[in-house]
Amino acid sequence: ETAPKMQHNAIKKILVTGGAGFMGSHLVDRLMSQNYKVTVIDNLSSGSLNNLEKWLQNPNFTFIEGDLKHPQTAEKATKRANLVFHFAANPEVRVGETEPRIHFEENLVTTFNLLEALRKRKSSNTIVFASTSTVYGEATVLPTPEEYGPAVPISTYGASKQGAEALMSAYAYTFDLHALILRFANIVGPRATIGVIIDFVRKLQKDPNRLEILGDGTQRKSYLYIDDCIDAVFCTVDTFLKSACRVDAYNVGSVDQVTAARIAQIVAEEMNIPKLR
Repeated sequence: ETAPKMQHNAIKKILVTGGAGFMGSHLVDRLMSQNYKVTVIDNLSSGSLNNLEKWLQNPNFTFIEGDLKHPQTAEKATKRANLVFHFAANPEVRVGETEPRIHFEENLVTTFNLLEALRKRKSSNTIVFASTSTVYGEATVLPTPEEYGPAVPISTYGASKQGAEALMSAYAYTFDLHALILRFANIVGPRATIGVIIDFVRKLQKDPNRLEILGDGTQRKSYLYIDDCIDAVFCTVDTFLKSACRVDAYNVGSVDQVTAARIAQIVAEEMNIPKLR
């Protein structure tokens, strides 16, 4: 089966923020395999150069170690790109309970600096933003449609992403930008460093005889494999580039759900742990 492509001749040079992270590096793999010129900027706070190792010597690939919290860094990174994938963020939801400033700075301030850099260039640009289904909060409609509202996030992570979405929209309509917002569900696959599967694996490595599951185990969530996620990114970007939309938003996830208890069972089976308590 052929992987989706972005059928747009004007797209030559692409910037991926957070491109050394889990999702960003898989996006880079796909872009590089389709012969785009790709620049990655990442501060390597949660990403790793190991995720990009096979591209580091490629003439079509440029890596910038830098922090988008600094406006000059954002201006340097965006200098020549005509399509920006903004995947840089602090993805750890739980950090917001102890240090909410981290989500404000890593998710909102970085987005503002990136948008400011694009505004100052005075050239029409498209930015694709990795948002999250947590912007909806505890939605009462499942699967949740993009038009669901009011969106009431219950975490500082969700709030920071919702704020970034609002900035995207305002800059798009005010400063001749185009913004595609992708609200991702829980994405799983190789290179992931956080999430319930990783938590269960680490807990069982510490004590294979016992696994603590937060809550009663019946809580259900939607999960999507990373390759399918990147397929969805390319399909939505292709549709967006062909449209006349200034701003658009898509949910990216699967319609099915799985319980925490079932995930625990699968992890235990894969780790050859016959019985859990």
